[in-house]
Amino acid sequence: MDTQPQPRKPYATDLRDDEWACGAPSLALALVRDDAPQRRHDRREVFTALRWLVHTGAPWRDIPERYGPWQTLYDRFVFWRRDGTWMRMLEALQVQLDANGQLDWAQWNIDGTSIRATRAAAGARRDGL
Repeated sequence: MDTQPQPRKPYATDLRDDEWACGAPSLALALVRDDAPQRRHDRREVFTALRWLVHTGAPWRDIPERYGPWQTLYDRFVFWRRDGTWMRMLEALQVQLDANGQLDWAQWNIDGTSIRATRAAAGARRDGL
């Protein structure tokens, strides 16, 4: 009997081969330390799931089953954050974009938007006392 798992159906949110081949994710994920925990999910699949999560803004528990258990994805995300993989990915992307003349360093900023909440949101009593 053939025990090889069948490849899953591709979805519109999945990274295409050309996106994976030319992007910083493949470069930066190659920089993942050798002592990274071994999982049955490959790096591309995990990155695709995390991309879906960031794109939708959904909670971890709402990650579609096609990507595997949300706990596994969360653990990988946290591991990559702690070992600096996400920072290396950003740096690799910046180097790649800068070399291609696609990076405007004047546009790198942090959103300082603040939204004033009502007094009730801070725990104030409704009767005004």
